[in-house]
Amino acid sequence: MTTANTTYVERLLKRTGLFDDSKLTEIMAVVRSDGDSITDAVVRQSGLREDEFFEKLAPVIGLSFVQLSSLDIDSAVLSCLPTKAVFQYKVIPLEVINGALLIATSNPFDADLVDAIRLATGMRVKLALSTSEEISQASKGFYGVGAETVDRMIQDDRYEVGVDDDLSKMDISSLNQEASVVKFVNQIIWEAVQQGATDIHLEPMEDAFRIRYRIDGVLHETPVPKELVRFQSAITSRIKVMANLDIAEKRLPMDGRIGLRVQGEDIDIRVSTMPTVYGESISLRLLQRKGQFINLQGLGLSDRDSDIIKTVVHRPNGIILVTGPTGSGKSTSLYAFLTEINSVDRRILTVEEPIEYEIAGINQVLVRPDIGLTFARSLRAFLRQDPDVIMVGEIRDQETAEIAIQASLTGHLVFSTLHTNDSAGAFTRLLDMGVEPFLVASAVEAVVAQRLVRLLCPHCRQPVDTDLEYLKKLEFPIDKLAGGHAYGVNGCRECRKTGFKGRGGIFELLAVSEEIESMVISRSSSNEIKQQSIKEGMLTLRDDGWDKVINKVTTIEEILRVTEENAQ
Repeated sequence: MTTANTTYVERLLKRTGLFDDSKLTEIMAVVRSDGDSITDAVVRQSGLREDEFFEKLAPVIGLSFVQLSSLDIDSAVLSCLPTKAVFQYKVIPLEVINGALLIATSNPFDADLVDAIRLATGMRVKLALSTSEEISQASKGFYGVGAETVDRMIQDDRYEVGVDDDLSKMDISSLNQEASVVKFVNQIIWEAVQQGATDIHLEPMEDAFRIRYRIDGVLHETPVPKELVRFQSAITSRIKVMANLDIAEKRLPMDGRIGLRVQGEDIDIRVSTMPTVYGESISLRLLQRKGQFINLQGLGLSDRDSDIIKTVVHRPNGIILVTGPTGSGKSTSLYAFLTEINSVDRRILTVEEPIEYEIAGINQVLVRPDIGLTFARSLRAFLRQDPDVIMVGEIRDQETAEIAIQASLTGHLVFSTLHTNDSAGAFTRLLDMGVEPFLVASAVEAVVAQRLVRLLCPHCRQPVDTDLEYLKKLEFPIDKLAGGHAYGVNGCRECRKTGFKGRGGIFELLAVSEEIESMVISRSSSNEIKQQSIKEGMLTLRDDGWDKVINKVTTIEEILRVTEENAQ
């Protein structure tokens, strides 16, 4: 930037009223020394957000400031600018006005930008302001994730799959590979990690190749270029290469694993392929090896449940079970329990499949059925390792159940999970496995049933009109609802316009009393056990969910989505 241009820019920035002379000097020094754009330097040096800066700058330089998230741009306008130019210059075409193309940019002071766009389109160019984040989201939304890479594959007619033996040692967030297919797969994984997705599903359709991310427990379709279906086989083969699977075998389901680094974090990806009518469907489960696990206080237990859990996890022996469907946060709860009691005077051993979090001070074993290292075999070995606490990832069969119960009866504290719909169902599940009722009654100390619900974004949640008659039918405690209003979604930049941010648990904690022990021994039904627990003060999943609604944590719809109709 020339001295004349620098002086002109300084005058414009001063007219915004946002900066004094000393701050302007700092900003321009950064631009000269580091080569930052004016916008980047302003954000870095002043602490302002881009939208705050642009709202003041727009009238000064005579440009409009647009919110791209609220616009529906015509496809004919989008096609005016080559895909490569959109991503290279970080702009979005908005509309054609009297033969001139209006584009949104976050860098209005780039002297070469207008000329570059004019050469790419052959049209006169006008500018509008928008934040870099909105431009990035809009480019993915309108053109599709990895659109520039697909565009390059089409131009190059590239279908090859490059094998990168050292991929697991590299960080894909900084990877700059030549092969277009390799780059596209990296972009899909990178985008999923950025959005906090737990799963990626690549699904071949009759005339499309659909990609969906599971975010906060809900599937969201990711916009991708329509031409992607042409490269379905190449993308599938690339993922198979990364997972060390046979790319020639397309008739049978296969499982594999990929180890990657994203922004310095190790990501373990479980790969599952399934042959379908239109090709192989691929599911990727993303697991962070060293994640931010939640402590006991962060689980969201009610005061009653929290007090009970703190008591039972400090007992010297017994079994504590966590139940729920896949993806309900059972492992997170178990890790929270272990973290609560993890100390140098306790020897803690775990056997898991997979190991979702690595915890310092705990000996963690990965199940390897292919070599005979099962849950049951690991448990037997644990009993010769002088443990105080044992965690079993899941009780799947009678053998594992009986060993776990014997371990608890011989002075060990055991944590594990079961797949049942509610807390009382854990007892009938163990009995169905063939475990003697008196052993179950003697060993089990508590059962926690749980589900995960999406949490309302604290920045944009708002009161919503509530049908009180409908709530009465749901047995909702209306008298506890402040102002007679529940809270619902709105959507803002903090939550990516979804209205939700993160997930939390709702719980049903059944503490085993003498009465419940007697009922288990006499093989009472799970419903009878549940009703007795409710009499003793247990909150059902839906009851706990209503408390979360009353506390403005989640919505009525979320609770109904994850709990059964007969939860009461």
